[in-house]
Amino acid sequence: MLSTGVGVPGPPGPPGPPGFSNPVRNMVRILESKRVLFSHGRVCSGKHPRDNLCSDQRDPPCPRGNLGLHLVALNAPLKGDMRGIRGADFQCYQQARAVGLTGTYRAFLSSHLQDLATVVRKADRVHMPVVNLRGELLFKSWMSIFSGNGGTFDPSVPIYSFDGRDVLTDSTPEKLIWHGSSAGGIRATINYCEAWRTADAAVTGQAALLQTGRLLGQHTRSCANHYIVLCIENTYVGNIQQWRT
Repeated sequence: MLSTGVGVPGPPGPPGPPGFSNPVRNMVRILESKRVLFSHGRVCSGKHPRDNLCSDQRDPPCPRGNLGLHLVALNAPLKGDMRGIRGADFQCYQQARAVGLTGTYRAFLSSHLQDLATVVRKADRVHMPVVNLRGELLFKSWMSIFSGNGGTFDPSVPIYSFDGRDVLTDSTPEKLIWHGSSAGGIRATINYCEAWRTADAAVTGQAALLQTGRLLGQHTRSCANHYIVLCIENTYVGNIQQWRT
């Protein structure tokens, strides 16, 4: 019989020495992976709220991980015709989603369907603070806005829009917000631009001048004006989990 020339494999050799693990190299690899995770996961850093910028400086400010309902402005002022309260609510929803916020945001407005004071869920009205987009305190609670003092706040604390501008200092010429309410958060039926459905110059809506430090100041203005519209996170869902990554 002809030989095939293929030998029988021998027994396995002894195991080699264990591989060398470089602890410095491993640490560099771990730190690099964390850097990538943080830069893509929109994690905020810094001890002071003003330091809490996202990794991409073009992004809006990140909410901090503390408790609070966020009060945020729409990206552009609106006339009194907002297609009703549902149209205003939809703009709050749409702009919040556009920057990755998954909380429920409603317009800071009274209408024929609601008093402003009831927009936030009852369970969150008394003990949950109201904060800006960076977690800086604006009001100790939702109901404290409607205590009869016109919603007094510290005007040195910024109110941010969804695209990250401080509406108190940006280029918007008139620093007024629409609210359509009394100082106690009750609908002002003759001053809410026909339930936010008209921009007729002869019709009026109730507004507040932000520089006075009163969110519910009583300034009656023509619905033809472009004023800031605020949105309130109306249910606390946990700020750490509310950003989509």
